[in-house]
Amino acid sequence: MRPGLLKLGPSGEEEEREQSFSSCWHVFRHSTLIPAALHVTVNPFERSQTFHRRKNCKLAKPQLVTGGESFSRFLQDHCPVVTETYYPTVWCWESRGQTLLRPFITSKPLVQYRNELIKTADGGQISLDWFDNDSSKCYMDASTRPTVLLLPGLTGTSKESYILHMIHLSEELGYRCVVFNNRGVAGENLLTPRTYCCSNTEDLETVIQHVHSLYPSAPFLAAGVSMGGMLLLNYLGKIGPKTPLKAAATFSVGWNTFACSESLEKPLNWLLFNYYLTTCLQSSVNKHRHMFVKLIDMDHVMKAKSIREFDKRFTAVMFGYRTIDDYYTDASPNRRLKSVGIPVLCLNSVDDVFSPSHAIPIETAKQNPNVALVLTSYGGHIGFLEGIWPRQSTYMDRVFKQFVQAMVEHGHELSSM
Repeated sequence: MRPGLLKLGPSGEEEEREQSFSSCWHVFRHSTLIPAALHVTVNPFERSQTFHRRKNCKLAKPQLVTGGESFSRFLQDHCPVVTETYYPTVWCWESRGQTLLRPFITSKPLVQYRNELIKTADGGQISLDWFDNDSSKCYMDASTRPTVLLLPGLTGTSKESYILHMIHLSEELGYRCVVFNNRGVAGENLLTPRTYCCSNTEDLETVIQHVHSLYPSAPFLAAGVSMGGMLLLNYLGKIGPKTPLKAAATFSVGWNTFACSESLEKPLNWLLFNYYLTTCLQSSVNKHRHMFVKLIDMDHVMKAKSIREFDKRFTAVMFGYRTIDDYYTDASPNRRLKSVGIPVLCLNSVDDVFSPSHAIPIETAKQNPNVALVLTSYGGHIGFLEGIWPRQSTYMDRVFKQFVQAMVEHGHELSSM
């Protein structure tokens, strides 16, 4: 393997887990839990549709909310997946099930990265993982090859399955990708006592300017997932139209941090998600404990039992907020949506326990012609599983691929509508 390149694929442990799922599926598919109609030889997606029709599930096409007729018409013409009924996986339609099982069920495409460390103004460093796609047949000239910047979730990196799927789909389109790993989470050393949060967009601004300076003639887009989407929206809301980005997409964004926190602190959600994510956050900062001991009471941080407690004891202090409420107010992207100045598509499921439906800024979106919300009835948090055995593709993947392709190939039509 060449220096600077990282190969990702299923580990031995992951292969065992996949074999276990296959065995479970073999038993499941021959059980009485599946209606006989589903044992016919049709593709999984068709089976899913059949099941939902027979069970009279109340499924509807996604709610498409836009601030202007032009963007709505553009999406219907060039990104028709947003108008199709989403059929969740029949045995995993509930929000928590979708959220919990996606990391285990979906495949991890093999991706070969080129790592780059860039310096920041405060003396820190940011790790970028590039997929250059030099074998692209559609865009052989690297200087004009479309570039997609990908932002993972809260403690995510370039190794996340949803990121690998986006890269695989971008490869099919001939595009180049670069993954923005937040400080300290991808194995690189922290050079300064600073990590990251979704309200501070300085590192993202640095990355965007750096990537644009390398390929100023290439169409430049971005996609953010969960916290990565919150960070991206906060950046776009601050900078308005003065960004080199041509368009952006977000998936499973938490629109109001207070509402997100309140939902995740409900007993079952705390047990399934909140406590685990808190331990992940603690682990990520404890690796660099020596950098923070003079600024933050790390023993107190390590005793946090929820994300809110972690943010109060670490994140708010790290970024100079007077209170946790001040931080959560600044971190909520619903406040800045009205100022977004480029086309942005935002996919959310209304059953997402990380992002309660009542906090989705529908009325604000209706006031900005650059914004489109796509709201599905099911899908959970970064789930959107579909078909009987959803290993290769999700509804979220299909939305991502169609939207970035639409903006690269037809984006000019928006300005003339």
